[in-house]
Amino acid sequence: MEQRELSSLLESLVATWENEVVEFKQAGDSFSTDDIGKYFSALTNEANLRNADSAWLVFGVHNKSRRVVGTDYRPQAERLQSLKMQIAENTEPRITLRNIHELHHADSRVLLLEIPPAPRGIPIAWKGHYYARAGESLTSLGLDKQDEIRRQTLAQDWTAQIVIGATLADLDETAIRKARESFAQKYANRVTLEEVMGWPLATFLDRARLTQGRQITRATLLLLGKAESAYRLSPHMAQLTWSLQGPEQAYEHFSLPFLLNTTRLYQRIRNIQLRILPQDELVPVEVPKYDQKIVLEALHNCIAHQDYTRHARVIVIEQPDRLIFESAGGFVEGLPDDYLEGTKIPSHYRNPFLAQAMAELNMIDTMGYGIRDMYRGQARRYFPLPDYDLSKPGVVRMTIYGGVVDMAYSRLLIQKTDLPLADVLALDRVQKKLPIPDEAAAHLRKAKLIEGRRPNYFVSAVVAAATGGKAEYIRNRRQDDAHYAKLITDYLSQFGQATRTEINTLLLSKLSDALTDEQKDNKVANLLTNLRRNGRICNAGSRGRPIWRLAE
Repeated sequence: MEQRELSSLLESLVATWENEVVEFKQAGDSFSTDDIGKYFSALTNEANLRNADSAWLVFGVHNKSRRVVGTDYRPQAERLQSLKMQIAENTEPRITLRNIHELHHADSRVLLLEIPPAPRGIPIAWKGHYYARAGESLTSLGLDKQDEIRRQTLAQDWTAQIVIGATLADLDETAIRKARESFAQKYANRVTLEEVMGWPLATFLDRARLTQGRQITRATLLLLGKAESAYRLSPHMAQLTWSLQGPEQAYEHFSLPFLLNTTRLYQRIRNIQLRILPQDELVPVEVPKYDQKIVLEALHNCIAHQDYTRHARVIVIEQPDRLIFESAGGFVEGLPDDYLEGTKIPSHYRNPFLAQAMAELNMIDTMGYGIRDMYRGQARRYFPLPDYDLSKPGVVRMTIYGGVVDMAYSRLLIQKTDLPLADVLALDRVQKKLPIPDEAAAHLRKAKLIEGRRPNYFVSAVVAAATGGKAEYIRNRRQDDAHYAKLITDYLSQFGQATRTEINTLLLSKLSDALTDEQKDNKVANLLTNLRRNGRICNAGSRGRPIWRLAE
């Protein structure tokens, strides 16, 4: 908004004063982020209940006299914008500020924090607690208001419906255990795995948003149901299909439970290590053909957004150099490109009940970050970016590439690891012989990233090396954590056990030279902790003198 619009907005908010969707704070230079989070939860929930387009938390207005007094809260622009990520990290499901508006009002600074309404059917919690407003006061979101929000989509949300006759006996025990582990991992700062494992099953399912009043829903069966219980969803199809196409052909159908079978489908995909040789270098860069996180992100998105009323299965087609994901139902809100910058937050979902349950089990986020993360993940692997095809009505097809299209593009990404995503998107279109805007072409040409004339641009095959030469890149390049984790497990497999000193000897020289000694030490500690938490290694020694071994 322009300053005149912001000034008019502020006058309007002050005139109506505080209500359930507007809060004023004098807010000095150290207003508690935790308090902001509580107000965020309260205001987003109240905006939902009152069908408001936005709620507002205003800093720099005295909350008694209604006078503009100004605020020194986070005067640095970068630190101010970081508030969005801090909010997103502690809300459940993940959601954040729509915008932070800065108004310069008669030599005083006023901040207007624009808060979107909670998505229909999904109340928003801050650090596990749901908040609301009672007039001007902050209070807890009562069960009546929680139910009112959740009932908003029950009538049309296929996944939220109760399955008549279904019982806990219809659920797969292995899937239930996996669900408990995933829930405990998501909320590790609040509950231990032992606590979650000790909850009665009905209690756990309610807390994980999988059931309605302890009754089995379609979402419960989709994620945790036994294969033989799929008939309870008939005639609606609950099936994933992997199809191998090319010189060899094969297929396999996967039924319930989706929580386990997405990983089983991924394991059917042929995933070899590929080598890319940087220009003028002798050391190849090795990357897996497909990244498990990216593949599962795509597959989980298909499950979350599938239109199950169309009686269709989710299909994964494996071709020699790519994977194609196909699901029924178009984009509910916006288009794929709208989500690339990570600022577009979906306000509603086709299957909100299923989406929330999957978020509770760490399968997806509900902030719209999934598409952006898949694009960035492919760029980090030096591969072409995903493609979306919406040409067929009611069907979404997405392609993930498992090979190089243009070696010049891949080599460029290896040499220039700090390219903005917007530049990578344009370069990706160039290598695929797709048109790009004139301003993007001018920018890339000026940076010497492309050559040729419109429309026949091509990625520059020779990129000037940064100071220190191209070999410097190899020394400074970060490897994926999976690479280092494999070195550890390979070592333990070979030698049986290792002390922390031996692990340090193995890894420190291989970590990026861009890291300090302290950062390298922390990196190794984090790798060991993650391997232990994932049940892959165990400590046979003491806390002070660990002896690491492979878990049995």
